[in-house]
Amino acid sequence: MIAGIVLAGGLGTRMGGTDKALMPLAGRPMLAHALARLAPQVPLLAISANGDPARFAAFGLPVLADGVPGFPGPLAGVLAGMDWAAAQGATAVLSLAADTPFPPADLAVRLGAAGFAMAASPDTEGRMRRHPTVALWPVRLREALRAALSRGERKVGRWAAEQGAGVVCWDQPPDPFFNVNTPQDLAQAEARA
Repeated sequence: MIAGIVLAGGLGTRMGGTDKALMPLAGRPMLAHALARLAPQVPLLAISANGDPARFAAFGLPVLADGVPGFPGPLAGVLAGMDWAAAQGATAVLSLAADTPFPPADLAVRLGAAGFAMAASPDTEGRMRRHPTVALWPVRLREALRAALSRGERKVGRWAAEQGAGVVCWDQPPDPFFNVNTPQDLAQAEARA
């Protein structure tokens, strides 16, 4: 069984320190778009976020804080998701960043078929670009991830590749992994939504 987790714990530094997950996009929080796309694909869903979990109460989902201190980044959110998923009896975690509001409807199926993989899509020059926070993670790797985080690992893509993650490509425009990092990106997402 695959459990889904939306990574909403970023500090939003390129957006002026705003909680990007709760920024409005087409009249709803950006997180709502990610959850709506992911919910039909997985039987269990949670939000990975630090800080006051009450700000996500309206979504009615478990909110998982990092078990690693110091805001070490998305890998800590993946680990929190793995620990939660293991307790639910799931064998894998499908992660999606909250600032990626347009993921494809076949994300879980295609990544699940690969077993352990990151999503990829072409950049504006046509080169395939990996999206390490959009990935399927076997729960069996959680102790290896815990050890890597304790050694200071912070690079999601590097750690995934070292563990043998594959890459699954989506090459039909528009980019399903477009993510919102700047006010300009938010304007583009508004136009697309």
